[in-house]
Amino acid sequence: MGASGEDGVVTTDAAAQQTRQERILHLVPYAGLALAVPLALATGPVTAPRLAAVPALAVLAAVWQFLMHVPQAEREAHRTKAVVFYGGLLVLTGLLVTLSPFFGFFGFTCYLQVGLLPRRLWLPAVVLTAALMATTQVGGVPMLAHGMLVPYLGLLVVNVLIAGTITYQALDEDQRSRARAALIEELAEANAKLREALEENTGLHAQLVAQAREAGVLDERQRMAGEIHDTIAQGLTGVVTQLEAAAHADHDPERRARHRDLAHRLARESLAEARRSVQALRPGPLAQAHLPEAVQELAERWSQTTGVPVRVEVTGNPAPLLPAVEVVLFRAAQEGLANIAKHAAASRAGLTLSYTDELVLLDVVDDGAGFPAGSVGVQSYGLEAMRQRLRQIGGALEVESEPGEGTALSVQVPALWGQ
Repeated sequence: MGASGEDGVVTTDAAAQQTRQERILHLVPYAGLALAVPLALATGPVTAPRLAAVPALAVLAAVWQFLMHVPQAEREAHRTKAVVFYGGLLVLTGLLVTLSPFFGFFGFTCYLQVGLLPRRLWLPAVVLTAALMATTQVGGVPMLAHGMLVPYLGLLVVNVLIAGTITYQALDEDQRSRARAALIEELAEANAKLREALEENTGLHAQLVAQAREAGVLDERQRMAGEIHDTIAQGLTGVVTQLEAAAHADHDPERRARHRDLAHRLARESLAEARRSVQALRPGPLAQAHLPEAVQELAERWSQTTGVPVRVEVTGNPAPLLPAVEVVLFRAAQEGLANIAKHAAASRAGLTLSYTDELVLLDVVDDGAGFPAGSVGVQSYGLEAMRQRLRQIGGALEVESEPGEGTALSVQVPALWGQ
């Protein structure tokens, strides 16, 4: 809300809101440490030095983060401190990853803080972070000596290409957003003289501008978070699966080559989808076909990658929907199949797209392990992001599961017909 003093100086809560957002992002590394420490202690060798080193290094990393972190808004004024902070962060992350791959939950935040560095250091920082993340993705440093060097190199390339692209474009967009915010602040100061005569209307106008900017920033961050999950996370899962299969096919050159080709194709497709996501374009399959054909193609590729047969059915009278509705349904199908591949251990899956006069329904089912008793309400990031997307278009999501009886994911959205 805007407020004007006797001297005509106008203040808004936009800066305070930005500070609160940065404070939340500042807490993410601590959350990663809190998640990684118990997992690291519960797994791996049980030796006195390791049991002492894990919490000690984690505390050191938390203290370093607390004492040395430089807010984005102050990075120009504290450039040397920002570089020293990031260098120490990489060193601590490397030591922690050496102790346990679970510290990848902490190390991933290095991508979020690349913007503290001068632009010429972005590429080295992204490459070093990608090297650490690839180490966690193959299971830790010991796995490099057990036939995982080739998958590690492949994951390193994929991390640099995909995560690097997302990081660079997100940082560029953040800089443009900050430049626009600075311009808005300058315009607000230029309008200060008018606010003496239009105090009431100007106060309302300032409030609406601040709320619109806040909503735009939050919506864009939520969109980017969801798209990163749908492109990087799911793409890397497929790439890792194929590279692991190739690593275990040393005595079958043809099979090994097939898995590597699939990994290369998935990496290229994931990179293309990441670029499309940053540019807020429709997913690639929907740009070339309507929803039923795009879902059929998605299922065929998923089945080829996972080896799990999937049956696709379309009922009712398929007709083009509004682009936003088709994107949400396609992402829901993508997330449902991704969850089956990661968690279900299923032998088969089914996907049904049903068109009615009032609603369009999407059902994704499998015959896998199902959720443990009492855990159906525990939502993954992907399911929560799906719920948010559905709420934006008036849709809903239901998940039904029993241990050993498989899982059924049901989505319904209003039938908003397109042209």
